[in-house]
Amino acid sequence: MLCILLASCGESKEDDLDRFMRNAGNDMRSRVKPLPEVQAFTPLLFNPENSLNNPFMPRKVIAVNSGGKKPDLDRPREVLEFFPLADLKFVGLLQKGKTRYALIKAPDNSLHQVVLGNHLGQDLGMVVELTDSEVKIKESVQDDLSGKWIERDASINLQE
Repeated sequence: MLCILLASCGESKEDDLDRFMRNAGNDMRSRVKPLPEVQAFTPLLFNPENSLNNPFMPRKVIAVNSGGKKPDLDRPREVLEFFPLADLKFVGLLQKGKTRYALIKAPDNSLHQVVLGNHLGQDLGMVVELTDSEVKIKESVQDDLSGKWIERDASINLQE
């Protein structure tokens, strides 16, 4: 009896799983794209004599023929000029007679009244118009390369 059991175990029976495992790799092909060709690296030369390429040498603005309207840099600064324009909030509008006052909230939670001609923001901004929904500002900034003064428009919208 023992011999019959041993003989039956030694007999190789091939079932579907064995056949599948043996033939599974026959249909597979590797589809690996070839590596891209390596391009040669060309380094840039650093010229320390040229101040435009040297990040460690400070550049000075030379105002030769500075065009545009130059703002009054000698006037005393107003309180709201010490805050960035993005940090100021327009929270309300008051009118007394024909004079309109915009209520501006500073980052230190102080409330300021602003009329036409007041200055605010760190880019020499001046209030040019007060509407029900925004405070329109003209900023004067100096171009880094040419030294010319450029005026640009900015505004602070009403916060709800």
